[in-house]
Amino acid sequence: MIKLTPTKFKKMEIKPIKTEQDYSDALMRLEEIFDAKKGTKEGDELEVLGILIEKYEDENFPIDLPDPIEAIKFRMEQMDYSQNDLAKVIGLKSRASEILNKKRKLSLEMIRNLHSIMKIPTEVLIQAY
Repeated sequence: MIKLTPTKFKKMEIKPIKTEQDYSDALMRLEEIFDAKKGTKEGDELEVLGILIEKYEDENFPIDLPDPIEAIKFRMEQMDYSQNDLAKVIGLKSRASEILNKKRKLSLEMIRNLHSIMKIPTEVLIQAY
């Protein structure tokens, strides 16, 4: 069992980021200690500060998911897929064209195939468009 002695621990100055000024100050401090080594006092501060900044950003600057069809087009470009390649994933060539032109909705089977083969997250594909 570890015995804790109060004299060995210094009070850490940790506070939540609540305002834009707190956020700005936190970013400035993060920049100052960015190269701190793990396991040091500044390294620990860097880790905790990173968590606080991430929480503030998640709450105040949410990133919307991309449009499902734009996500498909982007992934096709990344994978160097043609419309014919997409047709192999979702069915007929005419369906691929209709999907890309937003004239046909994605079916559950198409979503599963796009996720499985092209690795597009299902939460992106199931959105309304």
